[in-house]
Amino acid sequence: MGQTVNYSGAVCAVKNSTVTLPCTFKPFESLIEDGRQVFPQVIRVRWCKNHEICQGTTPSVYNSDSKYNDPRYRYLGDMKGNCTLQIRNVKMADNATLRFRMELNYSTGHFTGRSGVVVRVVEGTQMRIKGSSDGGMMREGETVTLRCTSACTFHQLEVTWSRNDRDLQEFGSALQLGPLTAEDSGNYTCGLKKNPRTRSLPYMLHVQPVETVNKGIKVDNLRIVQLVLFTVHTVCIIIVAYSVIKRTCV
Repeated sequence: MGQTVNYSGAVCAVKNSTVTLPCTFKPFESLIEDGRQVFPQVIRVRWCKNHEICQGTTPSVYNSDSKYNDPRYRYLGDMKGNCTLQIRNVKMADNATLRFRMELNYSTGHFTGRSGVVVRVVEGTQMRIKGSSDGGMMREGETVTLRCTSACTFHQLEVTWSRNDRDLQEFGSALQLGPLTAEDSGNYTCGLKKNPRTRSLPYMLHVQPVETVNKGIKVDNLRIVQLVLFTVHTVCIIIVAYSVIKRTCV
């Protein structure tokens, strides 16, 4: 079976964020060299930008043989089958097609995944908050999860949160609140720490105190009782009136 490199597909990345490019590869399990079967090993891996072959003296964003790789590019893979690459502090210059190349201890086994992965960098995309409950209306004692989402990918640990324009200590793409109290009410926003242009529109969360809820239930029940009594009273009056009128006529 031939060699392969599989990419995750095109990626949209937000400037100043961190993005991960999932990637897997499979080298030859065996080769025929000088008439005999050999079992090659991967001795070097590389990632290049905007180069179809990524070989020779082609500049690399990552080279396993080099000690001078750009620190913004972190190789999360290995020499066996994982070629995942992470780009930190994404810049507009990262708007490119990146390709992975594996090199074996036999030159006939060198291989580049030519399809590559296209990275599209945007200056800023506004985040959006989605709540686990509809409408942002909650009651004391309940729990709710707010999620910070975007059309582009981003590293979840870079997300910051605020309530009523005051920064919260929590970080990450999901903010879990609960058991809720009335103090949790307010306008929540999220965004990337290094890119203020991504700040979301406010998400209004209103936590209703238990006493208010119970009071509302009691009021509703009282109104129902009053309505029933009024109806019964009205029916009784009609019956009495009908009886009187009938006797008078007779």
